[in-house]
Amino acid sequence: MPLKANFSSVKPMFSFFKRKKRSEDKPVDAETSHNDVAQDISTSVESRQSEHDALRVDAEQAEAARLAEQVERERAEAESIAAEQKAEAEQAEAARMEAQRAEEQRLAAERLEAERLEAERVEAQRLEDERRAAERVEAERAEAERAEAERAEAERAEAERAEAERAEAERAHVAAQEAEKASAPVKTSWLSRLTSGLSRTGQSISTLFVGVKVDEDLFEELETALIMADAGVEATEQLLTALRARVRKEKITDATMVKTALREVLAQHLAVLEKPFPIEQAKPLVVMIAGVNGAGKTTSIGKLANAFQRQGKSVLLAAGDTFRAAAREQLVAWGDRNNVTVIAQDGGDPAAVAFDAVNAGRARGVDVVMVDTAGRLPTQLHLMEELKKIKRVIGKADGQAPHEVLLVVDGNTGQNAISQIRAFDAAIELTGLVVTKLDGTAKGGALAAVAAGSQGGRPVPVYWIGVGEGLEDLQPFVANEFATAVVGN
Repeated sequence: MPLKANFSSVKPMFSFFKRKKRSEDKPVDAETSHNDVAQDISTSVESRQSEHDALRVDAEQAEAARLAEQVERERAEAESIAAEQKAEAEQAEAARMEAQRAEEQRLAAERLEAERLEAERVEAQRLEDERRAAERVEAERAEAERAEAERAEAERAEAERAEAERAEAERAHVAAQEAEKASAPVKTSWLSRLTSGLSRTGQSISTLFVGVKVDEDLFEELETALIMADAGVEATEQLLTALRARVRKEKITDATMVKTALREVLAQHLAVLEKPFPIEQAKPLVVMIAGVNGAGKTTSIGKLANAFQRQGKSVLLAAGDTFRAAAREQLVAWGDRNNVTVIAQDGGDPAAVAFDAVNAGRARGVDVVMVDTAGRLPTQLHLMEELKKIKRVIGKADGQAPHEVLLVVDGNTGQNAISQIRAFDAAIELTGLVVTKLDGTAKGGALAAVAAGSQGGRPVPVYWIGVGEGLEDLQPFVANEFATAVVGN
């Protein structure tokens, strides 16, 4: 118990004895003295009880304060411990996150490095593959050029031999051809020869209409016959579509009438190719003539020169095939035969020959200048480029020339003629065709394919067609005559 509490409990007792001594000193009576004593004792007891209660209250308050202080101290300690633990946990979490971030950065760096190495490896592999591919392509190109050169040389040699044989055969038959006289008019004999030349196709189609009904079987047979005649799928579909529509519209039930309708439909289909040769469009009219080996190009030039002379036109020829002596000799022979001047050089530049011929034609005031060129295949790219050069040089001699660019096509080549036309047209922009040798194994349907624009080509006009080696065997193309020769009367 605190010292202050001990002193406070003794103090009332001294007060009691002091009062008692004072009362002993005073003279009082017995009763008064007894009452005073009792009162004093009661007062002392009450005073002591009050002191005791005050002490108890003080003690309880002190204990409560101590407990509160202890609770506060324990709470403060708990908060301090919790704060320390939280700080430690946060530090541990921060350390863990930092370690995790560092690990992720390390892994990302390793991944980026691996990707970089892989990209470098892939790029190196790609470059190596490209190098090998380029080497392979270059080797293949060199081999192809070598093979093409060998094949071109072989073709040239073969063409020279064939042209020499052809020239010799033409010289051998010159007298017979000039002496030959047709008993009937030219037009009748020409149509007869054309029909005879296309007899293979005409017979195969005409026989389909004998003793048959007009039904789907007839159209299927016609489809087969037209395709076999080299008409091609596109032209065959166009012709049969038009024919079916006409049969339905006119309600044709007789096979002979279907044949007539087919002839008229074919004539309409071929009409896009029929165009008169514009000989009066310029003076001199410069005509550039191209074609593959053996198509009859030089012979056709000789026949055209004769035809132009019969129309009263003066003609000048240019021997642009400077590679083959036989070609020059053949053209010179045709010139002598028609009394036509031929500009020629031995082994010179064909473009230079064409240039000189155009200038000579302008200086001499001739009506037509025809420029022959060396036979070539459209796959021989270097020769096709030479053909483009000849055309450009002609344009330098005359800004509007060449006025006509003709391609001589062998009628026996069938669908191959379509690819020739497309290739030469892409190189030198053809204005017309000369179709020869229809008197051989020609089937005639190829012109229907030309008119249909097959294989992505365009319908280039056909100026002339030929059915023999005679001067009059090259005639202007007439769609109705040709259709009659193909289908039959």
